Amino acid sequence: MSKSEQTMGNTDPFIDIRKKYESLRGKYSDIIVSSFSETDFKRYNEILFSAHSCGIEGNSFSVDDTRELREKGYALNLVNKTLLEAFEILDHFKAYDYVLKHPGAELDERLVKHLHVLLTKNTISYKGYRPGEYSKTQMAAGDTIFRDTKKAVANMPKMLESFNRAIKEDRTHPLELSAIFHQMFIYSHPFPDGNGRLGRLLSNFILGRFGHPHIIILKEERQNYIDALKASDKHNNMLPIVNFFYDTSIKRMQKEIGQKKNLSKNFNLGIEKGEKRNRGISY
Repeated sequence: MSKSEQTMGNTDPFIDIRKKYESLRGKYSDIIVSSFSETDFKRYNEILFSAHSCGIEGNSFSVDDTRELREKGYALNLVNKTLLEAFEILDHFKAYDYVLKHPGAELDERLVKHLHVLLTKNTISYKGYRPGEYSKTQMAAGDTIFRDTKKAVANMPKMLESFNRAIKEDRTHPLELSAIFHQMFIYSHPFPDGNGRLGRLLSNFILGRFGHPHIIILKEERQNYIDALKASDKHNNMLPIVNFFYDTSIKRMQKEIGQKKNLSKNFNLGIEKGEKRNRGISY
């Protein structure tokens, strides 16, 4: 962990944005999280996260499509959607559910491989691979060639142990730790398929361990997300991906807090108008 953190320089570049994040996190908990039941908030995150995480990889299900799939399951009548896309979302539900139910699990190969099995159980065989098995060939995506696969796979236990220790020591801010892990896991790219979805799940596993809001990278932000990953790799510096994680989380909290306040304002205004009409007052 120290080597990764050293790439960000000797001075702390995140003082201001960390304060902003923490201030919003408190408000988010009071205004948003507390307004849901635990079950409803889990469902809310599950649908948003699954739709966007799979959407980043090309899945065409919208948030509304994903909500309907969550409600109807295999009984959903697919229109202009493929069964493979539906299975991908359904598998993502199962993997996310496991993350939520095992917040104290060790971040090790057993967890990573098990999540990969859940995440790709009904899709990866169509591509000629087996769920939970590391890749045996060099991995690439678009114009990006990832780290030497054999070396990355061999280093996976050591890397996971390093982050597992960092979680227990609790010396790095959770969002920063989550982002740094994400960068290193994505560029290790140990599996033949599903690395992006799994990397985002594992980042939220880290955040959940500390009780922080889960990060949801919108599919509309796909290019900015990829650019941040590439910039961190190119310059061997975690600043771009950490800043992207902070920016993404802050924007989400600001948006949802704003929506909640507007709804409350409009609701109260509606009551006031109704009361005045009842008293014969017109506008």
